[in-house]
Amino acid sequence: MSIDDLYRDLHSHPELSFEETRTAGIAAAELRAAGFDVIEGIGVTGVAGVLRNGEGPTVLLRADMDALPVVEDTGLSYSSIVPGVMHACGHDVHVACLIGAARELAVTREDWSGTVVALFQPAEEVGGGAQKMLDDGLYEKVPVPDVVLGQHVGPVTAGMVGAHAGAAFASADSIDVTVSGRGGHGSRPETTIDPIVIAAAIVGRLQSIVSREIAPQDTAVLSVGRLSAGTKNNIIPEIAEIGLSIRAYSEEVRQRILAAIERIVRAESAASGAPDPTIEYAESFPVTVNDPVATERTMTVFRALFGDAAVIDPGQVSGSEDVGLLATAANAPLVYWILGGAHPESYRVAATAGTVDRDIPSNHSPRFAPDIQPTLDRGVAALVAAAREWLRS
Repeated sequence: MSIDDLYRDLHSHPELSFEETRTAGIAAAELRAAGFDVIEGIGVTGVAGVLRNGEGPTVLLRADMDALPVVEDTGLSYSSIVPGVMHACGHDVHVACLIGAARELAVTREDWSGTVVALFQPAEEVGGGAQKMLDDGLYEKVPVPDVVLGQHVGPVTAGMVGAHAGAAFASADSIDVTVSGRGGHGSRPETTIDPIVIAAAIVGRLQSIVSREIAPQDTAVLSVGRLSAGTKNNIIPEIAEIGLSIRAYSEEVRQRILAAIERIVRAESAASGAPDPTIEYAESFPVTVNDPVATERTMTVFRALFGDAAVIDPGQVSGSEDVGLLATAANAPLVYWILGGAHPESYRVAATAGTVDRDIPSNHSPRFAPDIQPTLDRGVAALVAAAREWLRS
């Protein structure tokens, strides 16, 4: 099957985090067909293929596999056939490109020496996949890499690639706050402690953290994505729930935000005489840090192969990734780059009009639909070129 057709098949059959059994089976079969030694079921559904080709470094190429609980609205002939699930973040692109790269590296073994590890990771979207594979003894099952390489498709012109050295993707934390009160009849608020009023005060006060507690030269995001309470208009409820998401590019800023959230939530509850609130930490992603030396080495190869105009520095991305855990656990440099997937002419028109944010669907949008070509060919070529740079020729 061609990489284009493989991609269409993957896009039509998305699977949620830790449920990627079909995708994992396809990856394993493709790796075996290419001559890789294959280990399945790492961290629930993860797959790793190892291709040993003489003496030399070990290079790990990583692709994530999971989809999102999104209803697709692309109108594509190969749209998702799974109700309420969609490859809205492009992980189908990542899988198809890594399979293409594995095929190419396998048939050109005379051009390189060393070991290639092709890693298909589950559950990136919930921040647990990479750690789950590590906890399951990943580096006891495959050789420890000398470098970790990977890419993420995004709403940049198809054919473009590029990485930002240093802190490249933000850390992310999801926090669930439950504010407790004392419920009662809406006609007698004096007998209650209203958790809705407390929650409203918390939401308002949280907006001051980034603007008043984080230095202007630092970057951070705090969003309230969920606020829920009550069942009926004339009932003051017992609890209110707040769902928070924060992003930062340094651990110092991240810790400052987390401490401020806890302080504000507890203080507003105390000010109303309410019971102690509950603060629970859910998904968490570390800052993704590209090794500067390794990044420049890899981008130099890309510039030589694709041309200077096709290689960009995308700057710091406010999205988050867990690929860095694979590099940290191996004490190896990470190079993780952006792969453009937007239709070139559509992007040019939107950029000229200043409407890219409106007219070019971003990751996680129900209309996110990377251009199959040249996206896939460029993604395969980038993985192969980066791997060969780090392998012995």
